[in-house]
Amino acid sequence: MAACAPPHAPGRRVLCGTEYATVRYVGGVPPTAGIWLGVEWDDPQRGKHDGTYEGTQYFKCRHPRGGSFIRPNKANFGVDFLTAVKDRYGLNDEQDVQHGTENTLVFGKKTVEFIGMDSIAEQQRQLNQLVDISVRECAVSHAGQKEEISRTCANIRHINLSKNLISSWETVTAIASQVQNLETLNISENKMEFPSTSTSVSSVFSKLKVLALNQTEITWTEVLLCAPGWPALEELYLTSNNITVLERPDDNVLQALKLLDLSDNQLLDGDQLHLIAHLPRLEHLILRNTGISSIHFPDAGFGCKTKMFPSLKRLAINDNKISQWSSINELDKLPSLRSLQCHNNPFMDAEKNPETLRQLIIAKISQLEVLNKSEILPAERKGAELDYRKIFGNDWLAAGGNWNPEKNKPSEEFLAAHPRYPSLCLKYGAPEEGELKGRQPLTLKNQLLTLTIKCPEKPEQKPVEKKLPESMTIQRVKGLLYRLLKIPGSELKLSYESSKLEGKEVELDNDLKPLQFYSIENGDCVLVRW
Repeated sequence: MAACAPPHAPGRRVLCGTEYATVRYVGGVPPTAGIWLGVEWDDPQRGKHDGTYEGTQYFKCRHPRGGSFIRPNKANFGVDFLTAVKDRYGLNDEQDVQHGTENTLVFGKKTVEFIGMDSIAEQQRQLNQLVDISVRECAVSHAGQKEEISRTCANIRHINLSKNLISSWETVTAIASQVQNLETLNISENKMEFPSTSTSVSSVFSKLKVLALNQTEITWTEVLLCAPGWPALEELYLTSNNITVLERPDDNVLQALKLLDLSDNQLLDGDQLHLIAHLPRLEHLILRNTGISSIHFPDAGFGCKTKMFPSLKRLAINDNKISQWSSINELDKLPSLRSLQCHNNPFMDAEKNPETLRQLIIAKISQLEVLNKSEILPAERKGAELDYRKIFGNDWLAAGGNWNPEKNKPSEEFLAAHPRYPSLCLKYGAPEEGELKGRQPLTLKNQLLTLTIKCPEKPEQKPVEKKLPESMTIQRVKGLLYRLLKIPGSELKLSYESSKLEGKEVELDNDLKPLQFYSIENGDCVLVRW
């Protein structure tokens, strides 16, 4: 007898071998006999057409060659949640519990010892003990019999349901409704349908704290329709969902949210961020590869703090299109920002020296404590700010800056480019005229010195060769050595030896002086002590 498709098959997710697809059509395809499934493959290269066969369009595909017809018996429509759990953890009724030679139970990959156990009762006890369950890639497609999960696995708190055959949010709700204390749920890599209109708020997800919806094709509008049912949610992962436009959440949703990951969604522009800027508890925002080219907070002027993102401590904007330093200036307006990741943005191309680049960012964002996963020590911050104050001192003077406070009126253009400059002058004093003479341009196209770094107190540590700009200050050299040698920069004592000095050591004792001040040359050896 020919295999039949299950009821309500269109829209269902199926597995054919190792390939995932969505059923778009069930029925005959003349002149052939029997029932066919018209499927749209996740990988369009697996397909043959767009749902059209011999001039008749049976279904539609997003890709012109993303569809195929397959027989129902070739499609795996999946299993219920509990069957997948039992299979994954070696506790299925069909396969008796495996006994070792010394009364042991093989529980998944873990072997547990028992004395005089009864296998069925033991299975039930083991399922009841499960707290953290992963059934990733187990072809889960539905919840199963009503209340069966709650009777069998009463203590589940964390579920990984990623990359299964779940086709609707309704299925997720049916599973979660049987898990009373669900705290973490990962349903990523399931292409599913979400509610398109507001639904009645239930208590199914009332204790949920972490939710991953990566690669589910959810839209931001659908997120907001579901969000009233997530009152305790603290972490929401939404990567790779083709989200382009955001909307401002109502004041009663996502109020507990601390982390939001929108990576790999091509947002329309940076202004979209203003629409999520008033989430009161948001501490960590991840925006990797979102296509944003600028960031600005128009509610705050130079040197002021924005009311947007009041709790934001950690921001990741790696792999974007930010080309202007003005966006980095804007980040100083965030009142709580402590950590920033910003690798792979065009603004970084203007400065070829990575050390100088780091110092510029540190100087521009006053409260930053971690930059690109590397801690900023007080000594490094002080060196960066003093350098910044000197480097742009002549620009400050040319723009109307003055040592006399009554005459100090730098232009709007200067303040727009260097909004922190006035506060640095208040912190360290205005740069003296002698400091500004002969300052080299920021591009630092001056000579690079090849120096050997040695630690006399750790003879087992091999000497390291580094190329450093001759204009690098001793303060910044210490910051570099801290990260290189994992030694607190403020405790370092530096000196150098040269073949021209016949064994004498010269102390590098002024943090504000550049290497060239001490007449260091190529091939000299810097000695590090602490």
